[in-house]
Amino acid sequence: MKAMKALRELPLHLMLLPGALIVFVYCYVPMVGVTIAFQQFVPVKGLFGSEWIGLDNFRYVLNMPDIGRVVWNTLFISVMKIVAGLTVPIAIAILLNEVRLQFFKKTFQTLVYLPHFLSWIIISGILIDILSPSEGVVNRIVQALGGRSVFFLGDNGWFPFTLVASDVWKEFGFSTIVYLAAITGINPSLYEAAVMDGAGRWKQMRHVTLPGMLPVIVLLATLSLGNVLNAGFEQVFNLYSPSVYESGDILDTLIYRIGILDAQFGVATAIGLLKSFVSLILISLSYFLAYRLANYRIF
Repeated sequence: MKAMKALRELPLHLMLLPGALIVFVYCYVPMVGVTIAFQQFVPVKGLFGSEWIGLDNFRYVLNMPDIGRVVWNTLFISVMKIVAGLTVPIAIAILLNEVRLQFFKKTFQTLVYLPHFLSWIIISGILIDILSPSEGVVNRIVQALGGRSVFFLGDNGWFPFTLVASDVWKEFGFSTIVYLAAITGINPSLYEAAVMDGAGRWKQMRHVTLPGMLPVIVLLATLSLGNVLNAGFEQVFNLYSPSVYESGDILDTLIYRIGILDAQFGVATAIGLLKSFVSLILISLSYFLAYRLANYRIF
């Protein structure tokens, strides 16, 4: 019986083979390069010819004068993105749920969903134009209202918040769809019972809509813990400049500059390995919390 079952499932396993092979080649084979973190790596000598220096690269990283600031920038930007990325879509989803004009509702959903499909290269070009301190439309509006021009992409005080605002603008439409789906799964009889008890729209939102969305909110919030050290390399790389390194330099951009521009491959790999190790712990913690708080399982 088991042999017949295994024979029936054989085509399904064969279908998985190409995907498993691709994952092995592109995700597991490159892990051999982790050894660079423990070497004075010289590309000409290769992985097996470079000098083994143990933990010297890690000591160098921990003694770098800017490493504390870079870690803080990474945590500050990513935590703000996580918080804003949860609150804004939830609020928009609740407001859209109250809209009764279907044409407006669908049109708005489509418009806010479109930026998700644009790359950060395109969006960075748009942001550089509209946020320009001299010719940008945003600063022209600020000046027309009596304010002073703001260098959003060149001021250390404004740059992190500009990153968060642009990231939310790009992604909140996609996240809104998830929360709208959660709202549609709420039993309509709960709203009917709330109306019978005299609850208005505000109380229905507080006592029916939000509790109904809570499992999805908890799930996405806990899963987002794994991205605490991922502040968005593509976005920061396309928008930052040396003038905002103090507030905008993150771990990924530091790895890029040290590894690609300065050719310190061992140091860059050491930073990446430390980041991956911490991310592994955070991802494991997020899945554990998702299981305990939202009954979410991978398998």
